[in-house]
Amino acid sequence: MNLMRSYVGKRLLQLVFVLFGVTFLTYIVTAAAPSDGAEMYYLSRGFTPSQELLKQTREDMGLHDPLLIRYGRWLKNALKGELGVSYSSGEHVLTQLGRRLPGTLRLAGTAFVLMVFLAFPLGILTAVYKNSSMDYVVRFVTFFGNAMPDFWVALILMFILAVKLKWFRVMGTNDLKSMVMPVLTLALPLACSYIRQIRAAVLEEKNREYVIGARARGVSEKRIMICHVLPNALIPIITLMGLSMGHLLGGAAIIETIFSWQGIGSMAVEAIRNRDYPVIQGYVIWMAVIYVFVNLAADVFCYLLDPVKRRGR
Repeated sequence: MNLMRSYVGKRLLQLVFVLFGVTFLTYIVTAAAPSDGAEMYYLSRGFTPSQELLKQTREDMGLHDPLLIRYGRWLKNALKGELGVSYSSGEHVLTQLGRRLPGTLRLAGTAFVLMVFLAFPLGILTAVYKNSSMDYVVRFVTFFGNAMPDFWVALILMFILAVKLKWFRVMGTNDLKSMVMPVLTLALPLACSYIRQIRAAVLEEKNREYVIGARARGVSEKRIMICHVLPNALIPIITLMGLSMGHLLGGAAIIETIFSWQGIGSMAVEAIRNRDYPVIQGYVIWMAVIYVFVNLAADVFCYLLDPVKRRGR
């Protein structure tokens, strides 16, 4: 338990520095943009300000202060949960993030669960029945699934399920029926990728010397697979799944935009189009926090699965 606490403490300390670095770099990049916050505040409202008004607004917003002072002020407010106000809507960024978050959580969670239910059984079965007809068929399908980008899968599903069969509407309204096509678009390519990775990891683990020794001692194949091969083979897979979950929770921007899904990703696309810097900064912070804590959870889970790390060797 002490080793576990020490490991988590070290990882949290590293992740704090990562979050600090991400926010600092994001602020520098947005500060270097050609249009400043005062100008975008008025342009987003369809109003062209005079130079005198711009100068006064910049003074009020503190844009003439040195970069480090502005960043320190922004960081202080961010730690209080104040991420600024959207230039486009005049709404607090945190409120806007909170309103869009449930849609992304539903979409990401459903797609992740579907991917797991498809990838793990098929990946393990194709490894167990290597070079069988099922193995060849699954590998053939996953090859094409890996080759197709997400937006192409989305367009194919829209053409078949919405235009031809008319089972779903092309544009979603964030209800249960509208989730089907974006969930399939996110889950199917991911599942194809993980099926191949799980198959490769299980096959590699099955050829280890300890597995050969267990067979020589008469241990059943089922016990070897469940108790030895799978826990060791899935350690790198879980780390990759953490990255995938972070990507999904960050909002699959292209997919949400294609299906008009009101989530974090589509909000980020709108903010970039409108050069809404407070929303962009808030989105980057959300992405950084998600990746940091999802990766921490994956690392802790891998730590629990790895007996060598648990014993401190």
